[in-house]
Amino acid sequence: MFNRSEKQAARIDTLIGRSASVQGDIEFSGGLHIDGRVTGNVRVVPGGKAALSISEHGVIEGSVEAPQVVLNGTVNGDIVATERVVLGAKARVRGNVSYGVIEMALGAEITGRLIPGNAAEEPPAAQAG
Repeated sequence: MFNRSEKQAARIDTLIGRSASVQGDIEFSGGLHIDGRVTGNVRVVPGGKAALSISEHGVIEGSVEAPQVVLNGTVNGDIVATERVVLGAKARVRGNVSYGVIEMALGAEITGRLIPGNAAEEPPAAQAG
């Protein structure tokens, strides 16, 4: 049951290479792997199924919105992963991380808040009561 979702996350339709630098927002569907630098927001096309992976050399200066995020590089912005976030040992996040399920390796760093997906959906009155 777990192998199926791991195979889907491993599919790469688009690659931003280690020597590439992208200025501006990126909207994608399918699998996107970033080895280079992106200055802008990275998000899934509305209604699209997608997975984002960032290698230890990859850097995103902006927010990230995707169902599945696998990070071993740096994100300077918020991450919103509706399904799953996997943070490798070299992952660095300077921003909040909203997630459905989260997995963190020893050594991963987050400078910000961890926000479980179900807590973000509850109205403030329900949390106060």
